[in-house]
Amino acid sequence: MKTPTSPQKPRTSQRTTAGGKEAAVQGTHRQAEDLPPTVLDHSEELLKPAPQDASSGMKRAAKAPSAQDYFDYQRDFFERTILFWDTLRQRANNMLEHERAGLPPLLDFKYETLLDARSFERSVNYALLRITEIDGHCWDDCVDSDKPPVIIVDPRAGHGPGIGGFKRDSEVGMAMREGHPVYFVIFFPEPALGQTLADVLHVLRRFVEEVAVRHPGNAPVLYGNCQAGWAVALLSADCAGLVGPVVLNGSPLSYWAGESGVNPMRLSGGLLGGSWLAHLTADLGNGRFDGAWLAQNFENLKPEKAVWEKYAQLFTNVDSEQARFLEFERWWNGFYFLSREEILAIVENLFIGNQLEQGVFQICQGCTADLRRIKNPIVIFASYGDNITPPHQALGWIPAVYSDTEDLKRAGQRIVYLTNRHVGHLGIFVSAGVARLEHRAILESLAEIEALAPGLYEMKIDNPSGNPDCHKPTYSIRFESRQVEDLKTDYPEEAFERVKQVSTFNEVLYRAFVSPWAQALSTPWTAEVLKWLHPMRSSRYLFSEAFSPWMKGVSLLAEPLARSRQPLAPHHPLIEREREAAGQVTHALGRLREGRDAAIEQAFRLMFQRPG
Repeated sequence: MKTPTSPQKPRTSQRTTAGGKEAAVQGTHRQAEDLPPTVLDHSEELLKPAPQDASSGMKRAAKAPSAQDYFDYQRDFFERTILFWDTLRQRANNMLEHERAGLPPLLDFKYETLLDARSFERSVNYALLRITEIDGHCWDDCVDSDKPPVIIVDPRAGHGPGIGGFKRDSEVGMAMREGHPVYFVIFFPEPALGQTLADVLHVLRRFVEEVAVRHPGNAPVLYGNCQAGWAVALLSADCAGLVGPVVLNGSPLSYWAGESGVNPMRLSGGLLGGSWLAHLTADLGNGRFDGAWLAQNFENLKPEKAVWEKYAQLFTNVDSEQARFLEFERWWNGFYFLSREEILAIVENLFIGNQLEQGVFQICQGCTADLRRIKNPIVIFASYGDNITPPHQALGWIPAVYSDTEDLKRAGQRIVYLTNRHVGHLGIFVSAGVARLEHRAILESLAEIEALAPGLYEMKIDNPSGNPDCHKPTYSIRFESRQVEDLKTDYPEEAFERVKQVSTFNEVLYRAFVSPWAQALSTPWTAEVLKWLHPMRSSRYLFSEAFSPWMKGVSLLAEPLARSRQPLAPHHPLIEREREAAGQVTHALGRLREGRDAAIEQAFRLMFQRPG
């Protein structure tokens, strides 16, 4: 991958070259497609005034708002304020209700539980589901027995399972509509006592074996979303001959890769001193690591979205955005736990150690992961608009595992990658447009992918109709040969090696001198107090009338307002000024965040890089 010279400027076009340089990561602004206005995926158009020609703009500039305009705007502003606070109240109540229900998976489909690993001899908080019904159509109506089953694994990245299937137009919905038997791997809020990463991988292998037995002659297709991608990659290497193609959606396998000025999260491990802080957090949680910390890290990536724009969009468009906001926030605010052993293995081996692509990830005693053992085809779906798993991290492992294109061909492997130019990280999983085109295209092309000669390919979709619901031959697929060498990316590897050394040293000191005291002082009570004091929870549930009685008055006001609401037109002059002002605040906060990120990179260079 060739690093662009000016990563801060979004490119409006890309030029395809024979060498496949289009795989180079570009610093682009993200524009979500058909997503709720979340902290990670947003629609910038919601805050922009509607396009207009120069003459109409001159007329508005010359004509000041009338007294009636001001009166109407004040009425509308008051009504939106009440509805905005009532939305936050509903979000708080939804969060508490979800907690009381035990944080069940938020799947928008009917399902049955086939295997619950909590009952296994070595207990693990995972379960295998079979999707039985979609859109009122049952398994027998939808499923084509000649098509391979699809197993979708959601990430344990702080939230509960469901991102791959909490909407109709999702990976689950699309796979079943295309006739594939669909299975979904979920996990529960609380890990089993002492549960390890090896335990999880062994359970996932058993799930794959169960699906393979149910569909003899049809090897399962594994879908790994985000952090589940590395688990699926390890599983595929371990289940050689048992599984079919592997689809990695927004999945980081090269944790040190990234672009200066665009991907600062990869530097955080060095500035925090390594894995000891995660260890301390798990100790204070009485052996559990609170996933709310991971969610907070995601929000810190672009705080202008988390602390301002998400709510500004809701306030400005409260009539149309309330339902989508509440639907997404129900999932976003359901935080799950990992065991101390799991989080330490993930941080030390992946985020700081980067051992997966190096082939030194030890799963258990005598078993080391080697991505070269994967012989079934690999499909990688990444986006240039994804700043959580940029294409650097999704594709950078390929030249680390295979020295060149000929090495890949000699290994008999077929790797196909597909990129989207704009969609954000979560859009890869839940954007309706993406699910209805890219994911359908992947599923409809599995036979073609398996028939490809060994090598590296870029999958191109030609859809002249622009209709995301079309099928072949309305759209066509091309597989263009690429060179492994062009995916190589330059990053200060020696600096990250020093981070790993510092982390190991700090972890030894912490484990010997601090951890015993932290564990001795932690109890289930103290862990529960810390859980509910976490800002990702308290900033939500405090808006419930159970904690803030005055919110009951907001609810009483909001109900009649919602019935008689007559919102102002989107082109009202004062509404447009409001959007402009909100956009200016977003821009200012974005500049502050860029300054913060630049300071982080400078500090990292001073601490870990030798002067060149």
